[in-house]
Amino acid sequence: MTGPDATFRGQAEPLGPQEVRALAGELGIKPTKTLGQNFVHDANTVRKIVTVSGVGRDDTVIEVGPGLGSLTLPLLDAAGHVVAVEIDPVLAERLPRTVAERAPGLVDALTVVGADALAVSGADLVGPGVPSPTALVANLPYNVSVPVLLHMLAEVPTLRTALVMVQLEVADRLAAAPGSRVYGVPSVKAGFFGTVRRTGVVGRNVFWPVPNVESGLVRIDAHPEAPWDLGEAHRRRVFSVVDAAFAQRRKTLRAALSGWAGSGANAELALTEAGVDPKARGEQLTTADFVRIAEAAARLGIGPAHREP
Repeated sequence: MTGPDATFRGQAEPLGPQEVRALAGELGIKPTKTLGQNFVHDANTVRKIVTVSGVGRDDTVIEVGPGLGSLTLPLLDAAGHVVAVEIDPVLAERLPRTVAERAPGLVDALTVVGADALAVSGADLVGPGVPSPTALVANLPYNVSVPVLLHMLAEVPTLRTALVMVQLEVADRLAAAPGSRVYGVPSVKAGFFGTVRRTGVVGRNVFWPVPNVESGLVRIDAHPEAPWDLGEAHRRRVFSVVDAAFAQRRKTLRAALSGWAGSGANAELALTEAGVDPKARGEQLTTADFVRIAEAAARLGIGPAHREP
């Protein structure tokens, strides 16, 4: 199971700068902004990511966007199995061969899923010989980092931890506390799945090509027994309340949720039932507060799910 620090078998060395460029040249790969491709080429950085993730031999790790395999190799060296989700068919085809060349003893521990991480389902990530995933560790594409993270957390309920590298500004938003200037939808939704904290800053020069921004590491530890883990329909209802509250974040919750609830009076009724001040604003509420609002609205028959289409 996941622990405070990962340990390595010593069977796989990360890719260095020259090896990353050589592989990219062999494949005719030119990193694109469209796919958010920035390949990590610093061995210390990828080892740090795996170490902070705490994955161990009993873990099955999902890696989104493995690219050339810079992070995949140390993940295989520490974890029991790695399921790599890669949208680029050229990279997806090359990755098993890279592992076979550099760490032949670990090649059977790799499963490559050629798919868009935003469209892949939890069922796509398991199969014969592949245990249920327990951890997500990834250098996420900047342009879709939050949607991919939330999609994976929702699709794979067996995840106990997630350690992702994202744009530093996004890391701050994900880990923000209520009342913070950057607290918003990503903060609340990530908090639905677990405890979120920022665990480090990554400089620009460890990437090729060098991005225009710094990156941050964010770790999410699943709630041991979230009292609101009641299934997909419940999560969607909670998230719809969050979206409505922050769509007009300067308005009071009574006003911001009036459209969602069907009227201002309905919104106030649901808020009062949940023990939330109707004059408060969304940026002041915790994830648990939003869950109580959704649950109260459901009990009272208030909200989109209870209105005629």
